[in-house]
Amino acid sequence: MSVATSSKSALDAVLATADAGLEATRERLFALLSIPSVSTDPAHEADCRRAAEWVAADLRECGFSATVRETRGKPLVLAQHPGPGGKAPHLLYYGHYDVQPPDPISLWKSPPFSPALVEGPNGPRIVARGAVDDKGQVMTFLAAFRAWHQATGSLPVRATVLIEGEEEIGSPNLEPFLVAERAELASDVAVITDTGMWNIDTPALTTRLRGMVYTEITLKGPDRDLHSGIFGGSALNPINALTRILGHLHDAEGRVAIPGFYDDVKPLDPAIAAQWQSLGFDESAFLRAIGLAHPSGEHHRSGLERLWARPTADLNGIWGGYTGHGSKTVIASEASAKLSFRLVPDQDPQKIVACLKRFLAARAPADAHIEVKEFAGARAIEVPLDTPFVRAASKALADEYGRAPVMMGCGGSVPVVESLSRALGISSLLMGFALEDDQVHSPNEKFEQRCLERGIRSHARLLGALG
Repeated sequence: MSVATSSKSALDAVLATADAGLEATRERLFALLSIPSVSTDPAHEADCRRAAEWVAADLRECGFSATVRETRGKPLVLAQHPGPGGKAPHLLYYGHYDVQPPDPISLWKSPPFSPALVEGPNGPRIVARGAVDDKGQVMTFLAAFRAWHQATGSLPVRATVLIEGEEEIGSPNLEPFLVAERAELASDVAVITDTGMWNIDTPALTTRLRGMVYTEITLKGPDRDLHSGIFGGSALNPINALTRILGHLHDAEGRVAIPGFYDDVKPLDPAIAAQWQSLGFDESAFLRAIGLAHPSGEHHRSGLERLWARPTADLNGIWGGYTGHGSKTVIASEASAKLSFRLVPDQDPQKIVACLKRFLAARAPADAHIEVKEFAGARAIEVPLDTPFVRAASKALADEYGRAPVMMGCGGSVPVVESLSRALGISSLLMGFALEDDQVHSPNEKFEQRCLERGIRSHARLLGALG
């Protein structure tokens, strides 16, 4: 028997084992979903630890040495599998066991931590907090490990698994752990399953993530609040001044009007642009789903280009003066706004902040003092396409779905990708199985059972392709 035939036979056995164990996999997922591991709520400290211990125990059953490691916050899980030895690649799998709060509870059709199997348009779906973000997605590779372990007694690669418990609160203790345990975590590539598909029948690899700058701007004027009848028309009004400045953030074409903002923005690769165009994205339907009818943003750009490959500036909050019931004729002493930027590859967060400060200073009226606070800054990520890991993942997904995966972008950020790159010097393979309508962070969060099943099989195929 040739090596290729032997490998195919092993993979066939693994896939059959995964299919036969689907009901048991779902039961294990339900057990994990039943743990209310809400990281932002101190009342759930013990639940977070219980979730970490549950994941570590599951990995031990799959042949891993797994431990619960302490941090200054929530514990995380670190597990190792030696694989077959030799020159097999070393993969680092990342996920998180913590979840968002379930509020508002009244909008849930079933209790958020009592997982339910509900019939939907695409067949059964699993409804619970954490169903898709991220416990269900973590289960796709945990079940793939289990199938390989049960069918062959080992894994075809060396694998490290890192499951944290603070992703939903910004991962404050993850990067210090990465730095401290750099030698133990060193690997060839990170596999992250916290992203999505194009649709339920079309797989995807996420190859672009926008970066982020988040700021708070405060414009200060008089040294106290003023009576608008006595001082109005003479004294500087900070709310008037700040809104006038912010009203110039965009030009008539929808472009960000901050000088220097686009200096480092590269044109979209024509091949990627052509693939995105072929997807037939219906922006009108996309907007109708949220009660809108007309696209915003840069004119003369396609919808997917604006969502995935162009930088943005968005006001996320604005306040000042009296906002209670009734009237109070006051000129506030200061006004503030939250302003975030989504960045694309090659844009430097610090350069963007410097451009913003110059933009504000150039427009500040006399007597105005402007302060800018920075709360977050992360570079955008662009995954190289011509790597053996991307090729293997593309083949695994194409073999499972009968069609090539979409090389898609993501308008949001996955901060761990930059952390892994910065702390460990490794790139990430973003192979997820979430759908746009999974209601992430919302009531009635769900994960399609078909996505769970095919996610398990795709991860099993990826292991076989790399092993």
